[in-house]
Amino acid sequence: MIANQILLSCTTTVLWISAIGVLVLSLVLFVECIAALFPTAAQPGRQDWQDKKITVVIPAHNEEINLKSTLAELSSALTGKTDLVVVADNCNDATATIARSAGAAVLERHDPDCRGKGYALDYGLRFLEADPPDVVVFVDADCLVHPGAIEAISQRAIETGRPVQATYLMEKPPAAKPKDAVSAFAFKVKNLVRASGLARLGMPCLLTGTGMAFPWSAICSVNLASSNVVEDMKLGLDLTIAGHPPLFCGEASVTGLLPQDQQAAKTQRTRWEHGHMQMLLSYVPRLLKAAVVQRRLDLLAMALDMCVPPLSLLVMLWAGLSAASVLAVALGVAWMPAILLAVAGLLLAAAIFSAWARFGQSELPLFDLLAIPFYVLWKIPLYVRFMIQPQDEWVRTARSRPAVIALKRAAYYRRKIFDASKP
Repeated sequence: MIANQILLSCTTTVLWISAIGVLVLSLVLFVECIAALFPTAAQPGRQDWQDKKITVVIPAHNEEINLKSTLAELSSALTGKTDLVVVADNCNDATATIARSAGAAVLERHDPDCRGKGYALDYGLRFLEADPPDVVVFVDADCLVHPGAIEAISQRAIETGRPVQATYLMEKPPAAKPKDAVSAFAFKVKNLVRASGLARLGMPCLLTGTGMAFPWSAICSVNLASSNVVEDMKLGLDLTIAGHPPLFCGEASVTGLLPQDQQAAKTQRTRWEHGHMQMLLSYVPRLLKAAVVQRRLDLLAMALDMCVPPLSLLVMLWAGLSAASVLAVALGVAWMPAILLAVAGLLLAAAIFSAWARFGQSELPLFDLLAIPFYVLWKIPLYVRFMIQPQDEWVRTARSRPAVIALKRAAYYRRKIFDASKP
């Protein structure tokens, strides 16, 4: 009898704590998504930046398929005082040759024991130390930089003296399945909707990997050399703790393409989400401690934002706990956790629907919303693997030539639209 009472008490306590936790996470997501619906705050006045030295650094590991089109897009957007540096990192293809033919300064790095984007970026910064620029911009070799993006984030970095993150989104691959549309929407919720909401609230954002501008003094205050699987997220958190919280620049856009191949998509998602959860476990305590020591609200906001897991995992947690709480009610154990989880479910649904209604209808038709449960099921093995063997090594996502063709086509139409919009 005593053992049963202890078990019952423990079960009730776990349900209470879990329900409160999911409620808080859902509330954070809800606040961010609702805040994103409000008008953008007025930006500071433009300062004269034409005399500033800007350097664009592109880390590239065997990117001969994508690099040429990326450099072609960038070259048309760069001004006379903007330099272009490509770090050919542990390459065994024509990456360096293609970069040189496009007029970029090329740094070749060979260190198979230290692999990863972080090491490549650090190598590029060490090269720039002799004659440092005012602003350093990081761009991935496999993305499309929209017209005006480099200028916009560089200006904001100069005006504010803070790191700046452009809007980084993923497009669906050719012959996309509903699951791809859901994945692109989830990516948009994280990188656009939530970042916009934080900006409306006057809070910093996470760095998302490409389209990032840094004042030289800020980027030199942290160490980039690491093989972390989400080096961009780590960089943003390190900068925030060091007193350089990143800003979100919604008017600047950078686009990538979701992998067509299912194995490549799984590899990419595993790296992103395992890395996110590892950073959640390791950095949230550091952020909370720094928030108390430095008495900074932005660090607390960043900690709360980091606590929100990937959207599909949050849905899984809510669904599993809701089922457990209903069972507890049926057994007469506790009913309050079920009420808390019902409120959390309403907040979660409202957050997702508001994000979809305002930002996602164009690429995620209403009918494709039915694919969300299948997308969540597709992600279950990924999270199970995290519990057993989390990915802690950087792995490059495989590229494909159909993806390059689609990116070039997208770039062409964006250029036409941009030119047509000019007065």
